Amino acid sequence: MFSKLQYISQGKTAEEQLYNIHQALDNGCDWIQLRFKNGNPQELFTLAEAAKTLCEEYLATFIINDKVDLALQVNADGVHLGLNDMKIEEARNILGNHKIIGGTANTLEDVLLRIKENCDYIGLGPFRFTTTKDNLSPILGLQGYLNIVAQMKAQNMDIPVYAIGGIQLEDIESLMETGIHGIAISGLITESPQLLTQLNEKIYVNI
Repeated sequence: MFSKLQYISQGKTAEEQLYNIHQALDNGCDWIQLRFKNGNPQELFTLAEAAKTLCEEYLATFIINDKVDLALQVNADGVHLGLNDMKIEEARNILGNHKIIGGTANTLEDVLLRIKENCDYIGLGPFRFTTTKDNLSPILGLQGYLNIVAQMKAQNMDIPVYAIGGIQLEDIESLMETGIHGIAISGLITESPQLLTQLNEKIYVNI
């Protein structure tokens, strides 16, 4: 079963990115999604290799945002693809059936599309406004998750869903109560990696 907490990496430089990933791992995170939009291909490759090595040391899952070719190069555990990124079927043909492929969704229609495309999990959001991503999709809020998860259950859709987008510590319990599988967090963990213990306690409390 997939971890219930993902850290989506942050940092303006490769050095900042690697430091933040190391901090997250050191504080108990076991799923890292590398997201680095600023680097040139060589910087990104070097960072991905270093991050993968760290994740192996900590026995953590390592996936890469968007860059399917890079995930193949460094033998990452998988990729996460946005709605405007490479098609999941194409990524599957490149990476193979044993790799994790996650997909972004903002609406029930997106969720249906992702399930049809045979992705492994869905990042559903954004929960609220966040500055960590450009061209933000419409905000879902708690009611948005309740509505979409209820419709998924009514149609017997069984796929792990992660909430994402500006999530804070005090949001965790109410989000988990909607029936989602887990939470994907960027800013909060970057700024306060020591909160990971509390985050995990809140996320796993109902197991």
